[in-house]
Amino acid sequence: MKELERDLGLPSVLAISIGAMIGSGIFILPALALEIAGPAVVLAYLLAGLLVVPAALSKSEMATAMPEAGGTYIYIERGMGPLLGTVAGVGTWFSLSFKGALALVGGVPYLLLLFDLPLQPVALGLATLLILVNVVGAKQTGRLQLAIVVVMLAALGWFAAGSAPGVQSANYAGFFDSGLGGLLAATGLVFVSYAGVTKVASIAEEVEHPGRNIPLGILGSLAFTTLLYVAIVAVLVGITDPGSVAGSLTPVAVAAEVTLGEAGVVAVILAAILALVSTANAGILSSSRYPFAMSRDQLAPPSLSTVSERFGTPVTSITLTGAVLLALIAFVPILEIAKLASAFQIMVFALINVAVVAFREGNTEYDPEFTSPLYPWMQLFGAVTGILLLTQMGPVALVGAAVITLGSVGWYLGYVRPRVRRDGVAADAIRRQVGRNALTDVEAEADERTHTVLVALTKAVGEARERSLVAMAADIVRPHDGRVLVVRFEEIPDQAPLTESATAQSPADRSFERRVEGLAAEFDVAVEADEVVSHDTKHAIVNVAESHGVDAVVAEHEPLRLRSRLLGDPVDWVVRHAPCDVLLVDNIGYDAPERIVLSGDGSPYDSRAVSVAEAFATANDGHLSLWYPDGDADDTTKYRRTMADYRSALSTLLDVPVRAESVRTDGGRPADPDVLVRAGADHRLRSAVLDERPQLPTSNCTTVTVYPVSTRRPPLVRRLLERVVF
Repeated sequence: MKELERDLGLPSVLAISIGAMIGSGIFILPALALEIAGPAVVLAYLLAGLLVVPAALSKSEMATAMPEAGGTYIYIERGMGPLLGTVAGVGTWFSLSFKGALALVGGVPYLLLLFDLPLQPVALGLATLLILVNVVGAKQTGRLQLAIVVVMLAALGWFAAGSAPGVQSANYAGFFDSGLGGLLAATGLVFVSYAGVTKVASIAEEVEHPGRNIPLGILGSLAFTTLLYVAIVAVLVGITDPGSVAGSLTPVAVAAEVTLGEAGVVAVILAAILALVSTANAGILSSSRYPFAMSRDQLAPPSLSTVSERFGTPVTSITLTGAVLLALIAFVPILEIAKLASAFQIMVFALINVAVVAFREGNTEYDPEFTSPLYPWMQLFGAVTGILLLTQMGPVALVGAAVITLGSVGWYLGYVRPRVRRDGVAADAIRRQVGRNALTDVEAEADERTHTVLVALTKAVGEARERSLVAMAADIVRPHDGRVLVVRFEEIPDQAPLTESATAQSPADRSFERRVEGLAAEFDVAVEADEVVSHDTKHAIVNVAESHGVDAVVAEHEPLRLRSRLLGDPVDWVVRHAPCDVLLVDNIGYDAPERIVLSGDGSPYDSRAVSVAEAFATANDGHLSLWYPDGDADDTTKYRRTMADYRSALSTLLDVPVRAESVRTDGGRPADPDVLVRAGADHRLRSAVLDERPQLPTSNCTTVTVYPVSTRRPPLVRRLLERVVF
């Protein structure tokens, strides 16, 4: 794979970053912001600059750790995974293209003050010229950018210095008349003036000494531009009559005419045209690197990562970006769309701050030369304020950002997902934390004491199966000197009175009680027998469990009858309403089992299922096998490593011999164990869209499905996280 040439020094980095910011933010937006906040627009520019600092610090840190072309896309894709990486890459690419087109269209009104020219053809001509310059090479782009910024800053400096003596304090009267709401709304609007501060990170692969030049370029340009914005806007407000420039297409030219006359207007026009061309130039340079980087990671077609032998630039990527830019200028009302794209930029800035946390907390190699101070509070502040500013952009901007997001998700599902299977650092960090929580639950489970187990016999199962159920219950309670309550439940029609059936004890009942007494002596645990007659067995089971303070119910699975199919599975009702754990058994015998299997679906094992499986193995001097799905092409290396670490840690917590076994999910069958234990499906998540975890094959043995009581299940948010990351 060809590498891009590192030939951009600190002056070019500063020029690209400053040039990317100074454009519509100073020559167009002040007039719009004045209508919202009045003179407080000066404070809005200062506040917006401060709110960009967390993202600037975060991006500087990640750029020195990963100085690769792509910038925002690279950091979010590596930190948050391919899905959010695709959203960030596609969205930021379009956003920068929109802003580049806006800069060209917005610069023409200043040009029209001198020449009578058609707006659209001029904008298209300038766009074509800049596209060709970018194709020739980044070094030429950096040099052009440096020349543009020097001339532009000289003109703006003359405007500010020459106009400052004419500032009238009376023009700042009613500074806060628009209140906090107006200030925040104006801050949200002018926030986009600083969006270009981190553009230089997208060409980090072409920067000399990135560990030094990138942080200096980003933070230095942000500080310089913030002071310049505040100074120029303060002068603009102070030298013009209140309201005279609000809504103007050329506010700085109007202000310059007041103090500097025709020469000042010409200088401002020159600065505006250069600034907006500079913004467009930086936009083409940086935005074209997003499809380039996405292509190298298989998130876009491979042709977009082709580097020209002649020019050393990604010509296809630049050409595609240029085509989008020209189409926007020619056919789209660019001002409104640019505002929508700016809302997406704010969202991406919030994601950048979250990505730094993911990298630092994740289990991955991450060694930046520059580290953000005040971690993680700086990142938390940036993420929260980003969301707050996003709410100030209005419903249209939010809908537009949602459309871009959905389009990016559609591209991910249609193109990326079939080709790319890898994790972001955040997903692996969450996965490891979920694993640690699961291990903590297992440790806590070891301290729980199971005093009473109810064996619920809902049908005639035969003496052998009856004995198996009691033996399981005995193995569970024996370590805690508990007792087993064995109850035969008989369901009679609703019209039959309960009193007659309850008082009459049949020979079968007496035989049942004698058998239970014998089992108590055989298993060396306290075993009691009882019979319950009811009109509804499932309610009766729950009532007996509540009245006897039962810790777990053991019962056989029952085939669904027609009534159950129409009105719902009674098992679900018992699981939801029982005041204790429920163990449902597919019973084909339980006679001193030695090979106990704990079956999983690739996520951490349920702590109660672990406890039951360990109890069976301990009572019978057996060993425990941890079954997990055999890895396939969809499993990432990070996932396999994380799960291997989790299973190893789980093995050290248990007091029985443990070994892990991968099991094929394509129809291959492992050797049948003696008893298989698994966790029951969460009825609240059973039909979750994201539940694509592989199912292990069933075995020809007794299977125990464990349903922990709802109060002992992890919180719903944690279970949803498990669905997403496993």
